[in-house]
Amino acid sequence: MVVADPTQESAGALQYALSKEILENDELILFNVGNSNSWRNTLTTFLRRPSRSSGSAAASIEGSLGHADFLEEMKNACKLAKPKVRVRVEKVALIEGKEKASIILDHSKALGVDVLVIGQRRSLSTIILGYRRPGGSTRGTKPIDTAEYLIDKSSCTCVGVQKKGQNGGYLLNTKTHKNFWLLA
Repeated sequence: MVVADPTQESAGALQYALSKEILENDELILFNVGNSNSWRNTLTTFLRRPSRSSGSAAASIEGSLGHADFLEEMKNACKLAKPKVRVRVEKVALIEGKEKASIILDHSKALGVDVLVIGQRRSLSTIILGYRRPGGSTRGTKPIDTAEYLIDKSSCTCVGVQKKGQNGGYLLNTKTHKNFWLLA
């Protein structure tokens, strides 16, 4: 399952999942929490340079961004990159009073997910100060870092992905490996 939202981090997580995690006959769930109509050029980074497996077909989609729902564009990119993978889209509304991370965690358990991939943006302050855990914390009132919470609390393998430049590879975070550098 890839947490899909209209950000470059999410597009990088999808690119990582397609190139390193997803096998030929797997099922990929694109999971979105919240409003899916507020995106602008989500997959530009993902589609800018066609991968070996997708050829020039990915580049042809780039021009159509902005006309369709970003989840459909992500699904189409998945089909181009891995035609034999079953891709399913799951949309869930953000519940008032419940953190996005908790919603993702609950649904990943209910869907029986084996691997959860989420785009991650880590700032220096997040690394140094940590994140606020639901249920109260003495670390201040910073909003929860969704990726770190999922990595910490998920019963399945959870990978936080930071794409580093166009050809720079990925910086990965899991329960057992922090800041693991993987070249593309």
